Amino acid sequence: MGKDLIAQRRGRGSPRYRSPSFRYAGRISYRPYTAEEREGGITGVISDLIHSPGHTAPLMLITYEDGSEALLPAPKGVRIGQEVTAGVTASTQPAHVAPLRVLPEGTLVYNIEKVPGDGGKFIRSAGSAGRIVAKREDAVVVLLPSKKTKEFHPDARATIGIIAGSGRKEKPFIKAGAKYHYRKARGKKHPRVSGVSMNAVDHPFGGTKSSHKGKPTIAPRNAPPGRKVGKIRPRRTGRRKK
Repeated sequence: MGKDLIAQRRGRGSPRYRSPSFRYAGRISYRPYTAEEREGGITGVISDLIHSPGHTAPLMLITYEDGSEALLPAPKGVRIGQEVTAGVTASTQPAHVAPLRVLPEGTLVYNIEKVPGDGGKFIRSAGSAGRIVAKREDAVVVLLPSKKTKEFHPDARATIGIIAGSGRKEKPFIKAGAKYHYRKARGKKHPRVSGVSMNAVDHPFGGTKSSHKGKPTIAPRNAPPGRKVGKIRPRRTGRRKK
């Protein structure tokens, strides 16, 4: 019988490939797009800065004056208690949210909406930002971190600034265990070394002498921990006789 492809095994949702979303701070999204934002603005306060294992950037929790909240990636240079504005009257300071049509060319933005009101889809990873390069009546052109340009709806909202955490990739993982736990927190696959590739002292299948064809991979019934590898008490092995 064949084996599932890696993509198929990840889609199955087994514990090894399942993201622990119950540990995440929440969904990254703007508050609902109201007429108050389209015509003016609403003021809020950064009430908390949060670390979420499911996101590469630190998050900021914004509490607005009407009681609504929004969880967004935090830009560089913000602090708890800072006032921010969402709407057409927002300034060009970091952490303010505004439609693309009211922002001047050259402004650095992130978390851009694909459709006005969807909460933000583009440029959300740590250290990234886009730049507004051109504006037309029917579209706003943004230079993405990939150096490609993309047109957005003029009413699509974006956050001003550069997402914090730009030095995240500069620190080395040092050892494989740190990389394993980093990827496991996001439900990603981390490669594992096969037993036959190891030395004889590290695995029962290791070494060149034990890797010859025909060596049984069946662990004895009373094998101690560390020796119970390969097929453990299988129902049957070998070719099926007719």
